[in-house]
Amino acid sequence: MKKKTREILRARLLHWFAEHGRDLPWRRTYSPYHIWISEIMLQQTQMDRAVSYFERWMKHLPHIAAVADAPEEKILKLWEGLGYYNRARNIHRSALLLLQNHMGKLPEDYDELLRLPGIGKYTAGAIMSLAFNRDYPVVDANVERIFSRLFNISTPIKSIENRNFLWETAQDLLPAGKARSFNQALMELGGLICLPEKPQCRTCPFTDICEAFRHDLIAERPVKPGKKRTVYIEMATGILVHRNRIFIQKRPSEGVWANLWEFPGGQLEKNESPEEALVREFAEETELAVGRLVKIGVVKHSYTFYRVTLHCYFCRLTDGGTTPVLHAAQQYRWISRQELPNHAFPAGHRKLLELLQHHATAFPG
Repeated sequence: MKKKTREILRARLLHWFAEHGRDLPWRRTYSPYHIWISEIMLQQTQMDRAVSYFERWMKHLPHIAAVADAPEEKILKLWEGLGYYNRARNIHRSALLLLQNHMGKLPEDYDELLRLPGIGKYTAGAIMSLAFNRDYPVVDANVERIFSRLFNISTPIKSIENRNFLWETAQDLLPAGKARSFNQALMELGGLICLPEKPQCRTCPFTDICEAFRHDLIAERPVKPGKKRTVYIEMATGILVHRNRIFIQKRPSEGVWANLWEFPGGQLEKNESPEEALVREFAEETELAVGRLVKIGVVKHSYTFYRVTLHCYFCRLTDGGTTPVLHAAQQYRWISRQELPNHAFPAGHRKLLELLQHHATAFPG
């Protein structure tokens, strides 16, 4: 990159950020712990939502030692709704290691940060630059989008060649001693101006030097890889009620939604009705016989490339036995309705509980 172009980009971006940067809670402290948690939360999460989760997290877990001391169930409950629960588990694992090896503090060392669970190249660079103002570049989805348009990258942005180019360019642009402001400015520009849909090009500080804008290709940048095939799944689940108690079970410690609580259920088999599937799944998962099903409604949710239609029911025991034999879970509980909010559930079951808040049918007694 020409020196003149580099200086123009730096100066304009820093000036724009000084005027338009948002007031965010972690920017008031630049605490390494605050930066770390905010960066993990912001992965796959909109800014406004991340702020509310961040503030709730800090209210309950104000420092790394508190994270290390917290039971995993509390960590998962505070993370509930953000998805990608391994990120929360990795925070917990990292906090334990930091307490053991670093006196409960994040090290001001890039390689040491990379040794922590869940911290990769981007997060380590974000902590080093934002918390410690060290000269490390960052490339997230916002930076990818800005550079793909600024330099009119016509090949898939995730290719090895382009990823190398993005990181090299981010390093080349980085002004010495100003990594904190510059990296935030890049990400902020992507979050406020260079948007995936309906970008605000008229207010962008780079419009006159943006190659994609010049060639009217903004909507076609960045070039994405071919989409994965969407898989549609139909499932059934049941809230089993017995003597004003509700049956929940805890998923295995490995696999999808590990250690989260759920209501039993599963995927419909060929030519099977949702009601038949629910009775079968209860028998297979718990050896409990259920019936007297009452339809609550249908919940739809998505994860990765799956699109799930979840048929939801109240159900009752039909043979009197209340002690399950678990085949798909590690633990079970009979709890009151009031205790449900104390447990972390996967997205589909959480939507079911939200549906019940507005449902005319009360919980059966």
